[in-house]
Amino acid sequence: MSDRVTIDIQDGVADVRLNRPEKMNALDQAMFRGLAEAAAQLADDRSVRAVVLSGEGRAFCAGLDMASFAAMAGDAPASGAERAEEKKRPADAGGLLAKGGDGPANFAQAAGWAWRELPVPVIAAVHGVAYGGGLQVALGADIRVVAPDARLSVLEIKWGLVPDMSGTQTLRHLVRDDIARDLTFTGRVVSGQEAVEIGLATRVHDDPRTLALEMAREIAQKSPDAIRAGKQLLGEARTISVEDGLRLEARLQAGLIGQPNQVEAIRANMEKRAPNFADPE
Repeated sequence: MSDRVTIDIQDGVADVRLNRPEKMNALDQAMFRGLAEAAAQLADDRSVRAVVLSGEGRAFCAGLDMASFAAMAGDAPASGAERAEEKKRPADAGGLLAKGGDGPANFAQAAGWAWRELPVPVIAAVHGVAYGGGLQVALGADIRVVAPDARLSVLEIKWGLVPDMSGTQTLRHLVRDDIARDLTFTGRVVSGQEAVEIGLATRVHDDPRTLALEMAREIAQKSPDAIRAGKQLLGEARTISVEDGLRLEARLQAGLIGQPNQVEAIRANMEKRAPNFADPE
């Protein structure tokens, strides 16, 4: 896996860190690849029960490394004919728009959307800045804990672009439509405190990573079957009909009742002890 992203797993909690502190964890090809590979690795690890996603150094993620992708795209064609031919082709610095795998996301979108597809809860701990693509990575998490002085922005408009790393699909379920438009059209920067107030973040804390790890450890002590079913249910409930949602709710519940981990949850509560859950099959 790319050294841009590190993973440390202890007691069912995966501590995932963006590891390019000298560039404020800006997104280059290696970082995109590292994020996708990290999510894929964790999806296959049945011992993982919760994930904390954070950045090394001074920031969560400063967004796209524009210099890196400008260099990757190369110099502009010299002749008028070459420039005309170039305009006929869609811009795609470094293949970011290429299909990213079996899911709906392309290579760039997978850096954010992969965390939504992960079967276990993901908590993003945001400090410093989360700009543009960095914010979209954080929006892919189920929960966001932010520092009060963190700075978040849908920054793509600054570069004449739109959010294209799955941010529109996550943002629309978090904030009011007019707020999503405000953030997208202006690119204004919001503090961690305002992010919580408008629904962009979940909690504000002076040490977001410490709180995120505490939350992840708490989740890891719950039945992993129920946690996974809960994430599936909440994820699909946003896009299906009420009828289908109720059917899914009933089906998932039926798959939990009477199973070993559900029985263990009851026994542990009755006996007032810590539960001993088995990893999902």
